[in-house]
Amino acid sequence: MDNINVLIIEDTPAEGKMLEKTLLDNNYTVTGIANSYSDALAQFYSKGADVVIIDIFLNGNPEGITFAETLNAVPDAARPFVFLTNSKDRHIFERAKLTRPFSFLMKPFNELEVIYAIEMAVEKFYGQDNVFLDDAQDTVISNDHLFIKKNNSLKKVLISNILYIEVEERYSTITTTDEKFLILLSLKKITEILDKTKFVRTHRNYLVNRDKIEEIIPNDNLVILTGNHKVTLSDNYKDFIKQIRIIK
Repeated sequence: MDNINVLIIEDTPAEGKMLEKTLLDNNYTVTGIANSYSDALAQFYSKGADVVIIDIFLNGNPEGITFAETLNAVPDAARPFVFLTNSKDRHIFERAKLTRPFSFLMKPFNELEVIYAIEMAVEKFYGQDNVFLDDAQDTVISNDHLFIKKNNSLKKVLISNILYIEVEERYSTITTTDEKFLILLSLKKITEILDKTKFVRTHRNYLVNRDKIEEIIPNDNLVILTGNHKVTLSDNYKDFIKQIRIIK
């Protein structure tokens, strides 16, 4: 699993460093601290980010709102973002709202508010509200990643690295090319969100990444995956074989 990458846009050095320390202490990765609109654009496109924290006022002007408008307008640039401000100007607030921020932070912020704001931003951006409300669920699924809550931070797992998912009641064991870990997510929820063209059922308790299939042995009820991982193939789920071209 990797850390969530956060870009900070803040023109006050002391506040930028304080926010950076808060994020690092909670196992987030800070890709950079930008202090202007142009600097923010340059860092965003050169370093990328999973979440952006944006001070509304940069050098006395509401350039943070302009940056958010740019994210919304450019195809494939959209990211969950959180506004940071000490402004009490209603007009500015209404203009900021038009960019559809995923959360607001008022200065002076505290650590818990920052962590909650990031969680809310990820949930809302991927349309899975209240995932982190309690311990009943701990994972948001996007087209490319799983965002998994671990203690006070979020981690991300590249979906293309998943070999298979084994489900037992409300728990799912995710096996990737690098590691294995347990999350609180039911099979029903996973199948609702994951791309059905990429993941297939081979058994009532297994979902397999089609791209990781190396061999299918119907007579032995086995599917062999990258790294010689073996998954059960049930008679009830053998129909998908007709769609697989790499059968050996």
